[in-house]
Amino acid sequence: TCQEEYLSLLTGIIKKKNDGMEGCVEFKWKTLGDGRRAELCFTNLWMEMLTVIHMMAALALTEANSLMIPRACSDSSNSVRVVSSDCRRDAVDLLLKASGYLEFCIREILTRFPPDISEMCRCKLPDDMQESVLQTLSIQALGQGTEIQLGLAVDRQKATLSVKRRLACEQVIYFSQAYQCLSGCEVVSHGCAKKLLRFIYWKFLEAKAAAYYYHGLVIDKGNEPACHVSAVCCFLAAAELLAESKKACFSFCLAPPVTRAPPMWGVMKHLSQKIPEVAFRKSQTYGYLLEEEEKAMRCLPELPDFQLSLRPEEFELPEIEAGSSEGNQTHLLSEHLEDYSDNHDDEDDDDELDH
Repeated sequence: TCQEEYLSLLTGIIKKKNDGMEGCVEFKWKTLGDGRRAELCFTNLWMEMLTVIHMMAALALTEANSLMIPRACSDSSNSVRVVSSDCRRDAVDLLLKASGYLEFCIREILTRFPPDISEMCRCKLPDDMQESVLQTLSIQALGQGTEIQLGLAVDRQKATLSVKRRLACEQVIYFSQAYQCLSGCEVVSHGCAKKLLRFIYWKFLEAKAAAYYYHGLVIDKGNEPACHVSAVCCFLAAAELLAESKKACFSFCLAPPVTRAPPMWGVMKHLSQKIPEVAFRKSQTYGYLLEEEEKAMRCLPELPDFQLSLRPEEFELPEIEAGSSEGNQTHLLSEHLEDYSDNHDDEDDDDELDH
């Protein structure tokens, strides 16, 4: 791809320590954070690599999102729109790839900024390219990948309750980590980072509701009265968390920039119906046990702790093109920047005509 070709070019210049290039070329990017259009300019080659790989992560996330859009089923006579299993698996792969890009930015690029300009570089970075936000987005991608996997498990008859519970519990851990990573940062006090935090909290509550629901189903298989009481506690907790998650969803939507409330989709569309039904039915069935075990109602069972399954996909910089000399690399870089400048000017002209 063109991104990989450009990365190969940048890698070659950085690895050969072409001092003639460092600081002499101005890289320009347009940012659209918080709905405002601004231009980001810098001369550091590592910052340019950061922005390119960050863009690759954003493209992977966008593609994963597009795969999750329901489409008309080709083998169905009705107008039901679904997301195929293949699309969902491909979306998970893209989320892992995006997470890998972001982890690479944190591990291999931010640490390479020279100490004397490190602080200056970081101050120039948009909010969504700050280290804490990059880490949050990486973990969030893993959490959403796990959510999709849970949806696939729900659709499979052979998937056991234990598998579904494990996926739901892992999802809770991912979103909890993402929330903790972002909640203490300065950038979260405003703009898109603040909205991102509310999104993660919403998904955390949904995941916890799912985890308690499946944990309750597993416990309820026991024969002892205490098992049924604990299961009912889990179901009631799941119902309460589900209600809280709906409030968190509206809070997310109202945070600037204001967005419409999304429709229920995936596994939560299924659970939004099942959780209240099961909680009501089981509390009616075992109501007499609840009266006898009042203390049990005050002790909600802890969710089991599982080792996380999903990991970011490893990313490595592309190989340097064979036979590319320093002079040739400089020439190629100039061509890339000239192409960008021409396209950029054309877009600005189009914007002026539109107005």
